[in-house]
Amino acid sequence: MKVYFINPPFKAEYGKFSRENRSPAITRSGALYYPLWLIYAAAVCDKDGFEVCFLDAPAKPFNGEESLDIIRRRGKDTALFVLDTSTPSIYSDISFAENLKKNFPEAKVMLVGTHPSALPDETLGISDCIDAVARHEFDYIVRDFARAIRDNSEWSSVKGITYREKGELHSTEDMPYIETLDDIPFAAEFIKKYLNPKDYFFAPAAYPEIQIFSGRGCMARCNFCVYPQTMHGHKYRLRTPENVVAEFEYIAQNFPDVKEVVFEDDTFTVKKERVIAICDLLIQKGLHKRFRWLCNARVNLDLETMRKMKQAGCHLIIPGIESCNQQILNNIKKGITIKQVTEYVANAKKAGLLVHACYMVGNNGETKKTMQETLELALKLNTDTAQFYPLLPFPGTEAYAWAKQNDYIKGGYADYVKEDGTINSLLDLPGLSNDEMVAFCDYARKKYYLRPSYILHRLWAGLKDPEDLKRSLKAFKSIKK
Repeated sequence: MKVYFINPPFKAEYGKFSRENRSPAITRSGALYYPLWLIYAAAVCDKDGFEVCFLDAPAKPFNGEESLDIIRRRGKDTALFVLDTSTPSIYSDISFAENLKKNFPEAKVMLVGTHPSALPDETLGISDCIDAVARHEFDYIVRDFARAIRDNSEWSSVKGITYREKGELHSTEDMPYIETLDDIPFAAEFIKKYLNPKDYFFAPAAYPEIQIFSGRGCMARCNFCVYPQTMHGHKYRLRTPENVVAEFEYIAQNFPDVKEVVFEDDTFTVKKERVIAICDLLIQKGLHKRFRWLCNARVNLDLETMRKMKQAGCHLIIPGIESCNQQILNNIKKGITIKQVTEYVANAKKAGLLVHACYMVGNNGETKKTMQETLELALKLNTDTAQFYPLLPFPGTEAYAWAKQNDYIKGGYADYVKEDGTINSLLDLPGLSNDEMVAFCDYARKKYYLRPSYILHRLWAGLKDPEDLKRSLKAFKSIKK
């Protein structure tokens, strides 16, 4: 039986829509994330014996008609279409699903992703062409749904779905989160078979790169973060160090052009002993000389672990600092202090690690004054790179509930991005409009990157590292847009 996995087209005329970003959009930097959740689910079905097809339309990018043309050629006898979705693209995604249903009326259509996980009934209510949605982490949900279709068994036996039957909606009990992650096939193996790493780009990484999960879940409780609240939960579940390093070995053997591995775990560094074990294995096997790697790392990371990571090939860490106002950090349940932030950046410089700092405006308590506080400390911290974005509260998050309750959201799902697919701001806060937040982020970005001392620093770093020079040139182009 054939299962066709699709990352649908969206605003292809403007560029590559990165649906798996934490804020899905066509990014200023040109970043395109791998559709990792879809990749892992497809790999599980492949392992289970299903015939699998895979189309990542934004990677080319293909428009709607081009995508349908490819699917018509390859998709004959497809029994199940699995479509990735996002909040900004949800109406477009469902419109594409309707076209699939017209072309393949006997096939079933399932939607996956953060949006249908948060709003399953509402999503199904948009169109009768959707047969089911998978809620939360969906690797085994899609596999079990495909088995039910193949075996002509009751859908009610499949955990984790909301489905349509005789015009009525039904929800089964949640699928338990996957505990034994070593059982999931390597993302790299699937990428080798179905995708081209050169189609993807992540600004902080050397090009081309491959992204993987080494674990799922996030123990932090940040009120705005969409993946822990809609997809993989707060318990951090881990692949073993041996399994992670085995995937590095596979990449080394099968991707001679790949220069970097990106850990897409929400917080790779939660378990110090495991991080050290992975680093020791990378060093023992000489893989630290073959690859650079980077990861998301919370600001409680200590200097000793940073130094070990640097020794093992890590070159950059990404913290979510968000705000430099302690009350706002407390309001959003960030669980960090300004003191931790300053110590973290200082320690990273001691360890020789670059830092890409993430800042956000528009959270509970934000004012023009607190935004300026964030910019002033960002300039003082002087990390290698930085990003400034307005808060986008996504369905299923506490931040979304807060914004809805206070009537701060001005617009619908389609307004999460602008007409050209770039990130938008929907929030109008007391004394602070969405236009003011967007203008501040543009101002902060230019203020940060156009400092003469910073430009000289980037040029000096580029002379020592050609990959770093490429990153710098890309960044300077983006801030002029």
